[in-house]
Amino acid sequence: MKMTLRLLVLAGLLLFNTNVFSQDTNFWIFLCFGQSNMEGFPGIPAQDKENVDSRFQLLAAVDFKDGGRYNGPERKKDNWYTAIPPLCRPDSGLCPADYFGRTLASNLPPNIRIGVINVAVAGCKIEMFDKSNYQAYASSAASWLQNIVKIYDGNPYQYLVDRAKVAQKDGVIKGILLHQGESNSGDKEWPNKVKGVYENLLQDLNLKAADVPLLAGELVAKDQGGACAGMNTIIDDLPKTIPTAHVVSATGCTKANPLHFNPAGYQLLGERYAETMLPLLGYKTPDSK
Repeated sequence: MKMTLRLLVLAGLLLFNTNVFSQDTNFWIFLCFGQSNMEGFPGIPAQDKENVDSRFQLLAAVDFKDGGRYNGPERKKDNWYTAIPPLCRPDSGLCPADYFGRTLASNLPPNIRIGVINVAVAGCKIEMFDKSNYQAYASSAASWLQNIVKIYDGNPYQYLVDRAKVAQKDGVIKGILLHQGESNSGDKEWPNKVKGVYENLLQDLNLKAADVPLLAGELVAKDQGGACAGMNTIIDDLPKTIPTAHVVSATGCTKANPLHFNPAGYQLLGERYAETMLPLLGYKTPDSK
């Protein structure tokens, strides 16, 4: 009996050591979620698919198969690939995470790799990521939105958590990127709702707020005629509710329409996410734009 117990303990220690060894502490992972601007508005210029540093990786949240808007190599869910856009789903476009990762790769030491996971739902309120009450919201959503939710097994929040747990076997989660708010425009409770999602992610993934900041991007700004630009005043107040939150300005980020950025706008916004993140990682920020 004692010998059996010792063997079980030894097996457990070996398994623990194997898991620790397989996790690369120089592989820094970022969770990305939100609505359509985090998905990326359809349309990816050819040049944005070129010269992507292989140190910038994507954990495919879904299967990617060639066809429709997607013209690229097959990707299997829960596997890592060079982060050539699209990063969310086969029918999505360039998004802030693209140039966030590229900018980090170009400003971090060559031994550091960057990984992103992108789970976003066009048109959704932040309530879609409320782990306790999402069903009430999702059940009353438009049919086209419900079709997107089905891709994420009916629960985008849990789907993101499950993908994150897969990623944690390979690397270390260093931050969370949010772009959402158009569907909550004018909602003064939005910061508290975001806080609930953020705290649930930290708890469910065994993370500490001090180690995993939240970066939230502004919506298409007033200078670009953004339809929901007024929501930016609420987004700007997020750090008052979440001390480890940081807001990324969208001023000057050009638009495709009053709700969505165009590729140049996504590039600038993504670079600003990275410029916000770099000092939080202990590295110098490049010249701000």
